[in-house]
Amino acid sequence: MSGSNRQRLNLCFVGWGAIARRVGELLAERHPQGIKIVTVAVRDHHRRRDDLPAGVQLISEPAELAGLDLDMVIEAAGRDAVAVWGEAALRGAASFIVSSTSAFCDDALLERLVSVAKETGSRIVVPSGALGDLGALAAASVLPLQEVVHSIVKPPRAWRGTPAETMLDLDTLAVASPFFDGSAREAAARFPQNANVAVISALSGIGLDKTRVVLVADPAARRNTHRVEAQGAFGRLDLTLENEPLATNPKSSEMTALSLVRLIENAVAPLVR
Repeated sequence: MSGSNRQRLNLCFVGWGAIARRVGELLAERHPQGIKIVTVAVRDHHRRRDDLPAGVQLISEPAELAGLDLDMVIEAAGRDAVAVWGEAALRGAASFIVSSTSAFCDDALLERLVSVAKETGSRIVVPSGALGDLGALAAASVLPLQEVVHSIVKPPRAWRGTPAETMLDLDTLAVASPFFDGSAREAAARFPQNANVAVISALSGIGLDKTRVVLVADPAARRNTHRVEAQGAFGRLDLTLENEPLATNPKSSEMTALSLVRLIENAVAPLVR
């Protein structure tokens, strides 16, 4: 956005699930000046929805993004939506915010979207998500990094509906139990709802194949915990966050929604924090 229209920000959400609804709720409470949810993209725009902000237009086809005068398209609908909506979002808005970062395990997709962003002058933005902020790791990666390890610890219920159910007995688990140790690419591909965030640490540091991810189910855990450890020419980093799970979806953290609110508000703020 240019300086002349900095105080206006027209938003489109792709998906209106737990994360998008929480962001909409927080924006409504905070009333940031100039920010407006113009449209929401859903699979079935004929289905009645009583939880949308007043005046929001529902769409269901990527081509409908054209001509809506959007500044930011925010994907919060799952990894498949990134491929479906990405190119149209980059052609129809200045920024495409990707929450389902596990989609970028597909190198061809990432390359295609980056190419469109270069062509149109728009940007793909990866929010910090459940990690809050990885500015330190991104800065550290200017110099060579030797190692990045991202550990994700969640209560057993957060791993239901994932391959963890075939690796552990989540109902009888008595102690903290690691069940996956591998690359960020594999973690995000196998656990897209729980380990999306591994792609964020990987893109901030040494990449999808060199970043090591450890997944743990812990019956004593009450929060979703992320620990990122890095070593390199910069020194050593050890960052731990204990996030409250999203009330309506224990697989996601409240911080995921909060980071999107911060990203949106910073786009029009006179002081960026």
